[in-house]
Amino acid sequence: MDSKKQEFIQKITTSYSPKGAFIQLGAGILDGEVVTEAKVNLALKMMNRHGLIAGATGTGKTRTLQLIAEQLSDAGVPVFMLDVKGDLSGLAEAGKTNDALIERGNLVGMPFQAASFPLEIFSLSGTLGAPMRITVEDFGPILLARILDLNDTQTGVLAALFKYAQDKQMPLVDLNDLKRLLSYLTEGPGAEEIKDDYGKISTATSGTILRKVVAVEQQGIAHIFGEKEFDIQDLFNKVDGRGVITLLNISDIQDKPLVFSTFLLSLLAQLFKNLPEVGDLDKPKLVFFFDEAHLLFNGASKAFLSQIEQIVRLIRSKGVGVFFCTQAATDIPESVLGQLGNRIQHALRAFTPNDAENLRKTVRTYPHSPFYEIDKALTSLGTGQAMITVLNDKGIPTEVVATHLVPARAVMGPCTPQLYTQIVGESTFFNKYQERVDRRSAAEIVDEKMRTFEAEKAREEAQKSAEKANGSTRRRSTRQTPLEAAKTQASRTLAREGAKLLGKIANGILQAIFKKK
Repeated sequence: MDSKKQEFIQKITTSYSPKGAFIQLGAGILDGEVVTEAKVNLALKMMNRHGLIAGATGTGKTRTLQLIAEQLSDAGVPVFMLDVKGDLSGLAEAGKTNDALIERGNLVGMPFQAASFPLEIFSLSGTLGAPMRITVEDFGPILLARILDLNDTQTGVLAALFKYAQDKQMPLVDLNDLKRLLSYLTEGPGAEEIKDDYGKISTATSGTILRKVVAVEQQGIAHIFGEKEFDIQDLFNKVDGRGVITLLNISDIQDKPLVFSTFLLSLLAQLFKNLPEVGDLDKPKLVFFFDEAHLLFNGASKAFLSQIEQIVRLIRSKGVGVFFCTQAATDIPESVLGQLGNRIQHALRAFTPNDAENLRKTVRTYPHSPFYEIDKALTSLGTGQAMITVLNDKGIPTEVVATHLVPARAVMGPCTPQLYTQIVGESTFFNKYQERVDRRSAAEIVDEKMRTFEAEKAREEAQKSAEKANGSTRRRSTRQTPLEAAKTQASRTLAREGAKLLGKIANGILQAIFKKK
């Protein structure tokens, strides 16, 4: 064995031999040859420091996701994965042993042994698995604004709407709740109520938000909002000590990337919000694989990016590891990329000037290696090979190494239709989440307020009408008929004449008295 190979084995072994439990990624490659003795491992205790799995289409990213998920399950760590194409269900079915897999397993020092893994399958549409839903209020205004493609002003109005609903204890469960409340606060009696404390909502802004909500409904994806809401505790199941792998199959809505990518972020937000602080563990409580991650960041607002950064930065203290999967490291904003301590970079291509620029930027993120010219290594990697650097069990970045990855042990593709149907049909979650729940929420409360308002308005109108009618009656009662007027005039005349007569009589009496004297 030459000195260069000995040095390579020594450095890789020193960097990639954690003291505790680990994921076996593969064996190092030196000068185009696989060095079986140079084992490349990832410490389980470092998987909550997050990671990146990147590479061009067809270089093996999905299989890397699979082989890591398999070993996490064996270690008792539950896994959540996005199944974009519907080809990860094969995890539930043992792979078929062949000479190529046996040779690859022996080459990397992990003999191939076919295995299947406990699997649960969910679907946002509810047609490919147990329905996975979330309430509008838990989704939040920033994520909802992302789906609705709102500008800053419209997002601010949406945030005020959520604040009002929270303050007044009016649950926003589905999009109908949002529409009813927005109309009530814009053109209904609620417009005056919110003017001072929350600000007036213009009809133009309200109309735009309503139109965009309707557009989402017309796309047939409004059903992701509602109840029963998915309980994040259902991600932490184990079967016979092995972690359950939960798939979210979005193959039927993969043409709506904003929807599923933002929904995944909402799940992370729920995990961050509801899980207790646990600090650093010997192994993570859950590993969350965020496939097609570039879709999450494209065109994202500052508020949206800020929320992602906060979640990624703080969720590791909840025992959750997040791995972003995309084509290039440059797809991830630097503020997020800097928090991804474990890097698995599959081959990159440099067919265009833009590809060459991405390659140059990616190379700059790797430390110098005496064994590789990083730019050449990245463009010459084969399928199932990757350039790797991770954090060792002390949190220190490891030596950069080109790695021949271990083979996945389950079927590398979809399972049989019969098995798929069986997994979904026998799942307790299918029955748990199948039926929607319609409880008293903002829409019903607004309707009650409107009925009360209309009843009060009708009562006031009735009172005004009654008062007007009573006033007319009183005016009519003071008027005299002609006969009554004649009688009154006669009485007045008699009274005057009587007074005159009495005056004459009194005067006559007085004159008679004075004459006698």
